[in-house]
Amino acid sequence: MRSGATYTRHFDLETRQHELLGLDLGEGAPRRTLVLGFVLYLLWTGGLLLILGLPGKFTFTLYFLPPLLTAIFGTQRSRKNERRWNITYWALTVRYVALGHRPIICGGRRSASRVEWIPRRERMTSRGGLRPGRDAGRDASTGPAPLAGAPIRLDARPRLYGPDQVYKARGRRRGKTTGKTA
Repeated sequence: MRSGATYTRHFDLETRQHELLGLDLGEGAPRRTLVLGFVLYLLWTGGLLLILGLPGKFTFTLYFLPPLLTAIFGTQRSRKNERRWNITYWALTVRYVALGHRPIICGGRRSASRVEWIPRRERMTSRGGLRPGRDAGRDASTGPAPLAGAPIRLDARPRLYGPDQVYKARGRRRGKTTGKTA
C-alpha cells in the first residue's frame, strides 16, 4: 500500500505586522490575528456598549478579556487538523449543536426529511450517537427493543461489466431479447 504526504502546510507563509501606529512590535504579530482581534473587539465592545453602557472598574475585564482570549487561542492551529484554526472548530461545533446535521441521502439526490435528522439530545452526547452500555437496544419512549433476528451481513463485491453485458441488460429492461437467433 502506498502512502503519501501533504506538503501544503510547509508553504503556508504568514504575514506579520512589525509596526503599528508608530509602535515597534518586535518580531511582529500575525496580521490575521490582529485583524480577527480588531473585528472581535469592535463587535464585542459595540454590543456591550449598547447593552451595558460605558465600562466601569469591574466591568472593564468583561469588555477586554473575551475578545483577547478568543483572538489568541482561536487563531492557533488546531491539533485535529493543522490546516484549520481553533476558532473554525468552535464555530462548526456551535453550528452542529444548534442547527444539527442534515444527512446526505443518495448522494444528495433526495433531501432528508425531518425524521432522518439526528436529534439534539444525541448531538449533545460525547460521541454524537448511541452511548454504549446505556442506550443500546432501548428506546426511552417504548421500553426495550424487540429482538429482530440474526444480524445482516454486508458482503458487497464489486464487479466489472463490459459493454456487451450492459447492452444485454438494457435490452432486457426494454423488453427486447439480445440473444442470437438460430
